[in-house]
Amino acid sequence: MKIKPFLALCRISNLPTVWMNVLTTMVLIDLAIPNTVQWCWLPVLALALSAFYCGGMVLNDLCDYQWDKQHQPYRPLVTGSVSVKTAVIIASVLFLTGFVIVALAPFKLAGLLAAAALFVTIAVYDLFHKKTAASIAVMGLARALVFVVVLMALTAQWLHWVLIAAALQFAYTLLLTFVARYEHMRGKPYNGPVIPRMIAGMAIVDGTLLAIVAAPLWLLAGIALAVLTRFGQRYVRGD
Repeated sequence: MKIKPFLALCRISNLPTVWMNVLTTMVLIDLAIPNTVQWCWLPVLALALSAFYCGGMVLNDLCDYQWDKQHQPYRPLVTGSVSVKTAVIIASVLFLTGFVIVALAPFKLAGLLAAAALFVTIAVYDLFHKKTAASIAVMGLARALVFVVVLMALTAQWLHWVLIAAALQFAYTLLLTFVARYEHMRGKPYNGPVIPRMIAGMAIVDGTLLAIVAAPLWLLAGIALAVLTRFGQRYVRGD
């Protein structure tokens, strides 16, 4: 069994941007409430949010199956390298994994409520994004909720710098999604990998914010995870 179609189905190359979102949230929590962050939760919550992200990507391909037949025939479901039944199982397991991990967090009720909001937002986007342009706002909200899930799971408090970070990613995701939609509307691809580069740029957005409010060295973390994203995209498509 080849593993690459499954990695492509989950858009696994984009996961470093999610990890940067989680890291950014925890750094900002530590800045607002010193000496309270337990850093052991970084890989745990990164895994949880990775599961939600990958589950959303699988669900997206399931919802777009007929559209992809005409417009994106390289997708794993369309090529038959992954069956629809298998994709349904994978998406279900990934979402369940995300919820189970969040339930282990210090503030599990607040975390689970935020995770439920993230799941609903992902599902709404995947079901309706081909039907209305307004769905780009839902995509932005889904990315912003990554920050909220981590924040609620670890503190159950609303911290303004974390919300600012979420708002920045919301705005950046709106821009990214608009640029991607315009590429489809114009009927021909951009010169160069514009969308993959913009996806990788999500990590730099976070790193820039941390450089301003925490320490300049955090920008290096954003750049490193952006580079890791671009490296992964060479082997597994992220768009």
